[in-house]
Amino acid sequence: MSGTPVIDLKAEGPKAHAARLAADHSASEATEILRTAVEEFGDSLALVSSFGAESAVLLHIASRVAPDLPVIFLETGKHFAQTLNYRRKLAAKLGLTNVQDIRPAADEVAAEDPDGDLWRRDTDACCTLRKVRPLDTALSGYGAWVTGRKQFHGGARVSLPAFEHTGSHYKVNPLVRWNPDDISAYFEANDLPPHPLVAQGFPSIGCWPCTHPVGEGEDARSGRWRGQAKTECGIHGRA
Repeated sequence: MSGTPVIDLKAEGPKAHAARLAADHSASEATEILRTAVEEFGDSLALVSSFGAESAVLLHIASRVAPDLPVIFLETGKHFAQTLNYRRKLAAKLGLTNVQDIRPAADEVAAEDPDGDLWRRDTDACCTLRKVRPLDTALSGYGAWVTGRKQFHGGARVSLPAFEHTGSHYKVNPLVRWNPDDISAYFEANDLPPHPLVAQGFPSIGCWPCTHPVGEGEDARSGRWRGQAKTECGIHGRA
């Protein structure tokens, strides 16, 4: 990737800057949004991927725009074995050269979840330990990150823009306006391998203790933290 551009924010704060980018790209294709992000943020940009059900689309686009873009994968220690295998195979297939496995701090896991069952008692605390804090650390050297969030996921995502600034980082959402048909068509057109759990009824895939199959007609993320009011792991509320 090229060197980090100098962004003049003296006359335009980060929130206004993000709002302008979002307005400028309100009808842009995903590739253009990502390319703009690379041009705007340079070496200060990373992509965060779960290597989940829909992840191959954004990762494929990234492989064409900037194959050396840092890709952060939160290796929580609670992933399905299928996800870990998919992460290895997909990264190799797409030629992504900078995928980083980020793990929770071993001393924090020993202190807060010595028996590995924190998810049974407090899912928020488990997500904070295994996702939120590790991502905060991983992103400390970056000013912007790319997400795979989409408006059709529902909940707080229905009004997502293509660019935003929350907390200390810019967030870039290239696939924000895509729907399930768009995703399926892209998988087929580019011969992308599906996550093996999709065929088993998992349209959204996180850690195995808190991810369940989804019934016909249910929201794509209804299998995440089923039976709880929780709909997000927390990483999008802070960084």
